[in-house]
Amino acid sequence: MSDAIIFGIGFLAQILFSSRLIVQWISSEKQKKVVTPSLFWVLSLVASFLLFIYGYFRNDFAIMLGQGLTYFIYIRNLQLQGQWQKIPRLVRVLLFLVPVFIGIFYFNNNSIDVELLFKNEKIPLWLLILGIVSQIIFTFRFIYQWAHSERKKESHLPLGFWILSLLGSSLILLYAIFRKDPVLFLGHGLGSFIYARNIIISRRTDD
Repeated sequence: MSDAIIFGIGFLAQILFSSRLIVQWISSEKQKKVVTPSLFWVLSLVASFLLFIYGYFRNDFAIMLGQGLTYFIYIRNLQLQGQWQKIPRLVRVLLFLVPVFIGIFYFNNNSIDVELLFKNEKIPLWLLILGIVSQIIFTFRFIYQWAHSERKKESHLPLGFWILSLLGSSLILLYAIFRKDPVLFLGHGLGSFIYARNIIISRRTDD
């Protein structure tokens, strides 16, 4: 596949990720508190799927790891909001099975090429470690959010989510600079501003 198509997939994913943040940010500014519209999770799910594919074509394990860990959390939040059940059954089945299918069968002619994932000559070991650590922190925000939402029995983005978002995003920006990855740089550049703004809003409403 040509680089133009691969980067096109990546940029589309980041546009959707950025769009979800803009939707959430505008909604929060209007209500003067942090809110989570259903569209935030729908855009997250579609963008995550596309970025997973982008990571595979770029042979970038750090990207695939991050998206693989958060994909089903997006689905769970749609369930908590009562929106998942409104999606046609066939679409829901496909959304569940397609990532699994890619992970098991699509890699390297139906087998996962671990050597390819971890030994990309364009990504030295220290940079791979930075990328993985960045993605783990960035991904943990959704694990934290998921646990918090399960306790409340409703989809909610707490203050800790935004703090972890800002920290993880900053590290991914650093990774993107060394990796010379315009897709990651574009997406997290805008995100960092919105994460900081949500921290401010959360502190005001918690006071």
